[in-house]
Amino acid sequence: MRRLRKASGNKLTVMMQVRNERGRYLESSLAQLSELADEIVIVDDASTDGTPELCRTFPKVVRLVELRRPLFAEEWKLRSLLWETAVSTDPDWLLAIDADECLERRTARQLRELIDQDQYDWAAFRMFDFWGSVTHYRDDLWWNLHRRHTMMLVRYLPGYHYAYPKWDHHVPRLPVTCAALPGLRTELRAKHWGWAGDASDRLAKYERYRRLDPDGRWGSIDQYESILDPAPNLVRWIEEE
Repeated sequence: MRRLRKASGNKLTVMMQVRNERGRYLESSLAQLSELADEIVIVDDASTDGTPELCRTFPKVVRLVELRRPLFAEEWKLRSLLWETAVSTDPDWLLAIDADECLERRTARQLRELIDQDQYDWAAFRMFDFWGSVTHYRDDLWWNLHRRHTMMLVRYLPGYHYAYPKWDHHVPRLPVTCAALPGLRTELRAKHWGWAGDASDRLAKYERYRRLDPDGRWGSIDQYESILDPAPNLVRWIEEE
């Protein structure tokens, strides 16, 4: 039996789900992750734009599952499939990151230090929602994820019970049972570019949320409506080297 908690020589596996990401942020995200990780595992949620072909151009992508029927409306199944596929590669640590996210340079440099230790089993970062550009993030009543911590990095412990909540939307990127393990909340930062496009892009996302979650069962109606705010509070991003 391999040692569960190694203080050095840990393998880092990236896990990512994608759908129609070609021409957006996926290529730059995979370029960064290819420099940081030992391998990348991807589940493609029935893309129609050539996203899987783009993923295959990166040698670090060792597993790519292509779904024929999208599971976006049953997100817990999609997250669970991604987790099962990623752990089948026998990882030591997993970094859960989306196709429109990247790590700040300081965070990227410290990844190996975070995983090559035997004291804690997960690490959380501060995630910033960029809005309308890649130079400013949103900071107001409804958009303040960066004020909390997002668990993104977790040690894989064979035999431990990992489970996702059976939610159709807004499912956490890592199994909720990870939170029972000892972890580290850091001040390291990650960037979410999903809202950085133009107004038409945000309108399309708003309409999708209202269509898939009309009663706010899985999220907040008020937050959905705030997507259309014509003058949100934006703060200039300053990269920490």
